[in-house]
Amino acid sequence: MITRRQFARSLVVTGAARGAGLGASVAAAEPAPETMRLRISKVPSVCLSPQYVAQELFGSEGFTDVQYLSAPGGLPGAKALGAGEQDLQMNFAVPLVMAVDSGAPVVILAGVHVGCFELFGTEPVRTIRGLKGKTVAVFGMNSAQHVFLSAMATQVGLDPGKDITWITPPAAEAKQMLADGKIDGYLGFPADPQELRARKVGHVVVNSATDRPWSQYFCCMVVANRDFVRRNPVATKRALRAILKGDAVCALEPERAAKAYLSQGFQIPQEFLRQALKEVPFGRWRDYDPTDTLRFYALRLHEAGMIRSSPQKILADGTDCRFLNQLKKELKG
Repeated sequence: MITRRQFARSLVVTGAARGAGLGASVAAAEPAPETMRLRISKVPSVCLSPQYVAQELFGSEGFTDVQYLSAPGGLPGAKALGAGEQDLQMNFAVPLVMAVDSGAPVVILAGVHVGCFELFGTEPVRTIRGLKGKTVAVFGMNSAQHVFLSAMATQVGLDPGKDITWITPPAAEAKQMLADGKIDGYLGFPADPQELRARKVGHVVVNSATDRPWSQYFCCMVVANRDFVRRNPVATKRALRAILKGDAVCALEPERAAKAYLSQGFQIPQEFLRQALKEVPFGRWRDYDPTDTLRFYALRLHEAGMIRSSPQKILADGTDCRFLNQLKKELKG
């Protein structure tokens, strides 16, 4: 027996799921995936929650062996993917551009959402241009933080290699250094912004969920190993569909998304997790063109001298939008 409240909620969730295209009828009519194993990256970023929600959806897509794996030997996510250690992952747009430029055998399949990162500054830093001559903490050189902020600096005419002093302390130390005024800027991914705002540390200089042009381009995208896509096109499409459905769940049911994230064993204060899931603009994968995102960031990184390839070459070498185009027709919004 179920309560009246549980029954009413089931009707709401079912209706929302149908509206988001979460039904299984299309998948049932397709060929079975060429492989039932799927290896996905495991990174404690809240904005990657759609791929963790997808764990409960992969079964309906025909996958029976789904593995969430940390990159071996500290490899960055895209390099682990290119090395064949993983099959598919969500990752940040800018590091993916650099991976394609370096010749990594990866293909970007779709964008998922915008609005991952926020730039925090001390009182004197009111704009990105205000970072000139200042010190900024990032996870590491060529990390997602470093590359995103370099692209942002280039957009406003700064030379990130000369105009900004970069340091690479651990994240907890960097946030405390910002609080103590020992650094001038910090680019945070969820749930760092939620924590810093709660602690009233610094102020938000740029919020990529609301501030143009960053709010018009994807932050998190789906990328796959090139050979996996070549050998397993049906499995690739099915896996992508599960992640896009997971994105819809994150938008409709943040509590369900929080449980999926925590089930991976990540440790994070739950109030920051739930706030981040509500603030990241999930459920908008149809709203933007992933090739626009890659072209935009490739141009910024090319101007900064961080990649050699032109935007046209990045798109030619590193994208495969056929599955996304099919799913846009099949998953009714």
